[in-house]
Amino acid sequence: MTVSTMHSSGMFYGVGVGPGPQKLLPVAAVEAINESDLIILPRGKEAKMSIAGRCVEWLSLPESKTIEIVYNMETDPNSLLGSYSTLAEQIAEHLVAGQSVCYLTLGDSLTYSTYSYLLLALQRRLPGLRHKTIPGITSYAAIASACNFPLGQGKERILILPCPESADTLEKDILDHDIVVLMKIGHRLPVVLKVLSRLQIMQHCAFANNFGLPGETVCERADQLPPGETTGYFSTMLIRKNTPGETE
Repeated sequence: MTVSTMHSSGMFYGVGVGPGPQKLLPVAAVEAINESDLIILPRGKEAKMSIAGRCVEWLSLPESKTIEIVYNMETDPNSLLGSYSTLAEQIAEHLVAGQSVCYLTLGDSLTYSTYSYLLLALQRRLPGLRHKTIPGITSYAAIASACNFPLGQGKERILILPCPESADTLEKDILDHDIVVLMKIGHRLPVVLKVLSRLQIMQHCAFANNFGLPGETVCERADQLPPGETTGYFSTMLIRKNTPGETE
């Protein structure tokens, strides 16, 4: 009998651990982690260790309960599904054996998260999968709190998106919304800053890179960013078109 024809008796948890190792975990997340037999710590291929794992170091988890898995930062959905299908096969064996498995992911479990691909692959392999997704604090929510940046007042419209390649597309997105949460900025930061400067809203925007991690940068105003500031994958810009409290 293959795993795909068997039923899962163990519980599969997807847990968002927040943006960095700052103990920003819901009580439900801590309980799920402590109750699980196996805890999976995802690590990017280029990273030296799992950042999600660092977020739970303060829980002092036994090494016997944790396992690191390495994944590629793919952009092609088909490649991602293929990678997570292999991981799902490994996890399914533990679930069928009656073990509970917890998969940790940065930020929120279902906001631009690899967990969504893994969950889909597991559901295809185990149609009767018992699972529970526990939300986590997103990087942009944590950055907004750190910078006292209101994420929506009254009926303001908010757009959350990965940074567009085109400056014109970004400008249109900003003009069409009251607030834009710009994620995954990477090498496009100079282009983003030029757009904000042209729109004369630099003073209304907050920026953070590697929030809660070593080498973090946090600026409450984009016009106060250090000259030549570079950024990486874990970068977010909170863009406000108008002064807080003002509407068009």
